[in-house]
Amino acid sequence: MTDKLRIVYIGTPDFAVEPLRCLRNLEKSDENCGYSVVGVVTMPDRIITRRGSNQVLMSPVKEYAIAEGLPLLQPESLKDETFIEALAAWGADLQIVVAFRMLPERVWNMPRLGTFNLHASLLPQYRGAAPINWAIINGDKVSGVTTFFLKHEIDTGDVIMRREVEITEADDAGTLHDKLMLLGGETVVETVTSIVRGEAVARTQASIYDGELRPAPKIFRDTCRIDWNKNCTELYNFVRGLSPYPAAWMEVTDANGAVNSIKVYETRKELCEPSQPSGTLLTDGKSYVKVAVNDGYLHLTSLQLPGKKRMPTADLLRGFSFEGLNIVK
Repeated sequence: MTDKLRIVYIGTPDFAVEPLRCLRNLEKSDENCGYSVVGVVTMPDRIITRRGSNQVLMSPVKEYAIAEGLPLLQPESLKDETFIEALAAWGADLQIVVAFRMLPERVWNMPRLGTFNLHASLLPQYRGAAPINWAIINGDKVSGVTTFFLKHEIDTGDVIMRREVEITEADDAGTLHDKLMLLGGETVVETVTSIVRGEAVARTQASIYDGELRPAPKIFRDTCRIDWNKNCTELYNFVRGLSPYPAAWMEVTDANGAVNSIKVYETRKELCEPSQPSGTLLTDGKSYVKVAVNDGYLHLTSLQLPGKKRMPTADLLRGFSFEGLNIVK
C-alpha cells in the first residue's frame, strides 16, 4: 500500500505510551498495515528543583517518541498559531488522543477523518477525569475501554469500539490501570485497522445505553477522606479505588489533641456484629489495627504516616503505637 494513513498521536502519561507502542510495533513489523505515525504531541517538560539544582522531567510519551525517532511537538498553548501551523504541516489524516488535556475544535477537527480518543471506561458510563477510580469505588465488577470520535461535549462522541475487562476483589486503581492500559493498546490498534480498511462503524452513545449514568469527576484531597459511617464493603472499595494514588486518608488525634493525617492503602473486611461504635479504632499493638463500622471491622493493613514511607501495618506497629489514638469522624 503506497498511500498510508498519516497519524498524529497525542498523549502524555504512561497510560498513553502503550497504545503508541502497539501502533509502532505493528507499523514496523507489517509494511502493509496501512498507516504511519508521522508525529507526536505531548505536554511541555516540567522543571523541578531538587537539592538546589534544576531537573527536567519529560513526559513518558516524549521519552518513547524520542527513542523511536518520531517528530515531536510540545505546545504551551494548543491555540498558539506556531503550533497550529506545525501540526497542519504534518498533514494528518487521523489523530489519536490518549490521556491528554481538552483539545480546541480547531485541533481535533483538523484531520479529514477526525480525531478519536481512548477512554478508560465503557462509555457512556464514567465520563470524566477519573473513570478507573470511580469504577472500583462504586464496586463495579466490569470495566473496559472505549474508542470514540471527539466532538464538542467531553466524552460524548460516537463510539467506535468498546472492550471489557473484569474487576476482581483484589484489584485496586493501580492494577486496573495496568489492565486497561494493555487492553487500550490492543483496542487502539484494532480501531485504526478498522478505519484503514473502511470497516469502522461509529454508534451514538445513546444507542448503546440510555439508563442511569455514573460520572467520573476529578478527585480532590477532600474526596479521599474516609467516611466511617459507610459499611465494610463500601469502605473496602473506597480505599482500593484510591490506591496507590491519590490514596484514601483519615485523621486521628492523640491524648494531647494533636491531629495527624494517615493514608490508607489496603484493608481487609471482617463482617460481624461490632461491639463498638462506628469509627472506634482498635489495635493489639503488634499485628493489627482495625476500625469498627456498622457491619463489622475494617482492618487497615497498609498505612503511611506523615513524612514516612508506606508500610504493612504489622511492620509499622514495631515503631509506632496506635494506643490512645482516636479517629476524627
